[in-house]
Amino acid sequence: MVPDPFAATTRGISEPDPVRPALRAAGPLVEVATPAGGSAWIVTEEKLAREVLSHPGIVKDPAMAPETWDPVRAGLEQTAAAQPSLTTLDGPDHARLRRAHAPLLSAKRIQARSGRIHEIARELLTDLGEGTVDLMDGFSTRFPLTVLLDLLDIPLDLLDAAVDACRRMSSPDPGAQGKAIAAIANLAAAGLTPDRHGLATELRDRVPPETTEDDLRYHLFALIFAGQLTTDASIGFLVARLLDADTAAEDDLVRETLRDHPPAPFTLWRFTSTEVDLAGIPLPARSPVLVDIQGINTDPGRDPGPDLTFGAGPHFCVGAQLAHLELRAVATVLRAEFPRARLAVPHAELRQTFLGGIQGTRLTGLPVLLHG
Repeated sequence: MVPDPFAATTRGISEPDPVRPALRAAGPLVEVATPAGGSAWIVTEEKLAREVLSHPGIVKDPAMAPETWDPVRAGLEQTAAAQPSLTTLDGPDHARLRRAHAPLLSAKRIQARSGRIHEIARELLTDLGEGTVDLMDGFSTRFPLTVLLDLLDIPLDLLDAAVDACRRMSSPDPGAQGKAIAAIANLAAAGLTPDRHGLATELRDRVPPETTEDDLRYHLFALIFAGQLTTDASIGFLVARLLDADTAAEDDLVRETLRDHPPAPFTLWRFTSTEVDLAGIPLPARSPVLVDIQGINTDPGRDPGPDLTFGAGPHFCVGAQLAHLELRAVATVLRAEFPRARLAVPHAELRQTFLGGIQGTRLTGLPVLLHG
């Protein structure tokens, strides 16, 4: 029997995850029950995963979700027809929108911001002051949001509003998520005024001509929320590893942390748009499919090579370069400017919590003495 892969859990930072080995042992394609009702299929083998992530008959448009699914309970976005975005469109429409985004977040463009991103990490860590501070309480959220607002040229006096809205995205209260999306989209519009010259205005000038103002604001919301969510979760594992006397070079430290603790344990939902044969199993149209990113990344029998932390295929994460640089900046600044920093509790006492569904895992707290 496979433990429920969608159940919220909390365990020690070094405590083995019982779900991943059980899924791998069950085969390359595992049928499981979903919180939204009915079955879904989880891919546990890397070759099959890469096939799925590039398969033209397996799409991200929530319009192809099972008809019985409640979109709210399933955590789905609106359909591509109602809300076109990088995470709902497929095929040529997705490629057009991706061409508008990708150059703004290329390795060259992001590397040019390295000094500024390191400066932001330095300022925020310094502002935490003396004594024990919990880096998961504020820093892990404020750092990536500050970087994103700065890149988009959104006034930084809106940072607190952005932090509040991002936190409300995970609220179980009815309607809370919709209000949080609207709040982030509205503050993002501050980066589009005539006196602004950041990536927000560049994106406005690059998107397809049929893009509406509301669509553009949603694209900016997606950049802000996804960028915050990705780095927020990773910071805790990175710093815990670093302060547990890990002497790896910063790039190696970042890569290993993201491989072992990917911000998203699963891909976003995908659905078969027609009958598709996977691993010898015929899946009818509208079958939900997930890739077990964490299980594949941490498979002890996996061959060396690029991992699946940021996906693969047409939907490979456009913000991967930014996430890497942000984490490297945190590691570099901590080592160079806070050499006496240490964990305020034994490493083994740190706890990680999986939020349930297809959400990520983060540390419940990270008490640190920055000045020893």
